[in-house]
Amino acid sequence: MNSSKAISFSFLLYLILFTSSCTCDPEKVAGLVFSGMENVMGKGFMPSHEIRALGDFQNLSVQLSKSSTQDGEQSTIFLLLENGDPLLIGKQPEILARKCAEIYVRDFENASDYQQITVQFIQRDPSNPDNFAMQEYEFQVADFFTNPQP
Repeated sequence: MNSSKAISFSFLLYLILFTSSCTCDPEKVAGLVFSGMENVMGKGFMPSHEIRALGDFQNLSVQLSKSSTQDGEQSTIFLLLENGDPLLIGKQPEILARKCAEIYVRDFENASDYQQITVQFIQRDPSNPDNFAMQEYEFQVADFFTNPQP
């Protein structure tokens, strides 16, 4: 991590700690936190409301992974979409997964730094959160730059 990112990340942590103890407007605080995350990770890092609306997802999160292997560097974006509306996810969830991946890659300015994007649909049992079902779809990021879908 270079020094400017370390400083930005430190500032973000300070901001979170400082604002967590005040009685500020939670939406404004969340907006500041997300803004800080995007400054560190790149514009469009946080999934858009457009993705949330596609499946009426209750929770969205992103994890970025880069690792070195014998075959070279492996880099993946993990887009986790939780508790979506089963009717909106539909009978062909792979189509929705591809659309979510396409929107995310379009919006995230650093997406081209990654090889793959994995979209996970997770449905949690409200009475037992440890009980869940997951569907996972993997796409090559480069495909969204060379073969845009209609």
